[in-house]
Amino acid sequence: MTGSYDLRDVGRFTVGAIGEPGRRVFYFQAFADGIEVAVKCEKQQAQALAEHLARLLDDLPHDAAAEPAAAEALPPSELLWPVGSISLGVDREHAQLVVVLEEFVDPEEAEGAEADDAAQIRLRISAQQVQAYVAQVEALVATSRPLCRLCDAPIDPSGHACPRLN
Repeated sequence: MTGSYDLRDVGRFTVGAIGEPGRRVFYFQAFADGIEVAVKCEKQQAQALAEHLARLLDDLPHDAAAEPAAAEALPPSELLWPVGSISLGVDREHAQLVVVLEEFVDPEEAEGAEADDAAQIRLRISAQQVQAYVAQVEALVATSRPLCRLCDAPIDPSGHACPRLN
């Protein structure tokens, strides 16, 4: 297990990507309490989190008409670990959403208690931060590889051998 964090006063929560479309490494990034925490994630995790957080916004007071700027990510100083599971909650008392990112631990590689002792990052984010996160995910997805209209597979810059044309 590596470091766990409980970040209560998050200044920024976002997602970023390193590399070219088709070979990108995605990561969640949070800045709070004078530190930066970044963990590796999958593009699908970032998208699913954006969808679920947007739905949970209905449980918080917020300006639905506001269109915040995307919360752009900075190059991470270090990616601590890959994300396995993501849990969500609502803190109505403080008008925040709670996001818990848990480290992926391969059960075949972990031994004993280490398999049950995955690191976590617990974040509390505001409605405005959720809106900025969702805008950033939309911006990243817009720069993805185009999809084949026949098979919905991504088209690489070098071309695409569509299985439906064989």
